[in-house]
Formats: sequence, C-alpha cells, structure tokens
Amino acid sequence: MCFLFAGSAAAADAMAAGPIKQANAAPKKASFQTAPAARGDVAGALAGSGDLIFSSPPRETLDAAMEIYQPVADYLSQVLGRKVVFKYSGTWGVYRTEMVKGGYDIVFDGPHFNSYRMERLQHNTLVKIPGEHVFMTIVKKGNADIGNVKQLAGRTVCAHAPPNLGTLTLLNQFDNPARQPVIISTDGWKNIYQGVVSGRCVAGVLPIKNLKKFDTDGMTKVIYKEKALPDQAFSAGPRLSAEDQAKITRALTSPEANGPTEKLRKAYNTERFVQTSNQEYAGLAEYLKNEWGYY
Repeated sequence: MCFLFAGSAAAADAMAAGPIKQANAAPKKASFQTAPAARGDVAGALAGSGDLIFSSPPRETLDAAMEIYQPVADYLSQVLGRKVVFKYSGTWGVYRTEMVKGGYDIVFDGPHFNSYRMERLQHNTLVKIPGEHVFMTIVKKGNADIGNVKQLAGRTVCAHAPPNLGTLTLLNQFDNPARQPVIISTDGWKNIYQGVVSGRCVAGVLPIKNLKKFDTDGMTKVIYKEKALPDQAFSAGPRLSAEDQAKITRALTSPEANGPTEKLRKAYNTERFVQTSNQEYAGLAEYLKNEWGYY
C-alpha cells in the first residue's frame, strides 16, 4: 500500500473553523503554461522515480482519506501499469503549495481548482461527478434589512472557510476589499443553515440541494443565486501522455471502477463518474484570483 502524509499528523478538515479570510475575484480567461517541477520534496523524489502522485483536498482525516482514495490509487496503478501513490496533504496550506508547484499528477477536487491547473499547470480535466453546483446565499425569512447580496458588506455570513467554492461565489460579488461580508467559518451545510435561522449569522451560503433538504418550513429567503457550475472532477497533468489520460477516463467511467470508487462515490453522493472536457471548466480559476498563494 502506498500512502504518503505531507504536513502535520493531524488532519485539517476543509470545513473546519479557522482564521477569517476574505476574497473576491474578477473574470480571467483560461490559458496554458508550462508546469513547474516539484522541488526538493517527497513528491519531487517520487516523480523522479517514475511514480505518479495522486491527491485530493484534506477534507477528511488521514484514516478516512486512506479508505476513500487508496483503492482508487491501486486501481489506476493497474490501469496505467505505473505505480500511483496517494499523497495526503494534511492541511490546505500544504495542499495549495504542492499543487501550485506541480507536485500532483492526478487530482480529484473542485471545479475552480481544476480550472486553475488547466490554466497554470497543463492539466486536462477528464471525468467529473454528473450534475451541477448551484450555490445560494440566504437570510432569515422576515429580515427586511437585507434585500440583495451587496447589503451583506460588513455583515456576518456563516460559510465554509475559503477556498471553499460556495464561499468564493459570494465574495466574488464584492469588488472593494474594505467592504465585504465577515465570514464566520462554519463546518457543514446543516450548521450553516442553522446558523442563519438561529440568528448566529445574518446570512449563509449553501448548495440549492441542501437548502431544499433543510428548509422544509420556509424559514429562509434567497437573496443571491450563483450561476450553475460543474461538479468535482479528476484532472491529470503533463507527466501522463494523452494515451494514459484516455486510459484514466475510460477506467473511471467503466463498470470496473464501481468497486475501487465505491467509497469515493458514497462520500460525494454520486452513482457514477462521466467524461468531461477542459471547456466545461475554463475560466473558473477566477474564483481563486484573490486567494493568497495561487497567483
């Protein structure tokens, strides 16, 4: 079993409370640049040995990530005839650092990260979870003070900490860094919803599917709906040939993938993966433009 841990031994949940960080973004066209090589770290050493590095954001504990992603790494190793090593970053800071310097060959994460790697690291987006992300910004029903999203400047918003995509869709609406919402880092969509209806936060950001599930009594009102965005996806980088990337696409969308991807699909509540293309994810890196460490 090949499983590497980078960073601290304690796992950092992607949605855990942490320092408040604000961001906004402006549209940016996708382009392609030469991927930088990993330098002087474990990923670099493994790359030199011919192993392929597979990673995903540190949303789970080390043990949970191992259960979800190691079967995928083993399956892709068989498909490609090359060892695929799952590398657990442990923290978002390590994940960002490794990704931006080209330390990952195969990645499963959100649409804005896929777009970033297309733009900066010569990755291609191969397969995705079918369906779309549609994020809603809500306030408590009866709140007459807030009628549109711009009125949230300086107000508290329950949301996952950036670079969560939902949170970035809200912050993207504010051009002035001095006039943005105050993000109250909140773990879990249900807790975000409850934070709004309880009055802990003036507003909250969550997917439309979760809002429909939680708000059965009509306790909230929507003040902003983001455009539909593609879902989580796998990308592959330039150390994999076009032939190998095609093998990954076929493998992850075939019935043979059902076993190796079972826990991953359960974690993301999907029955299957479907083929996608770079075009579907182009331009979404704009959401990361004002997040520290990406540009």
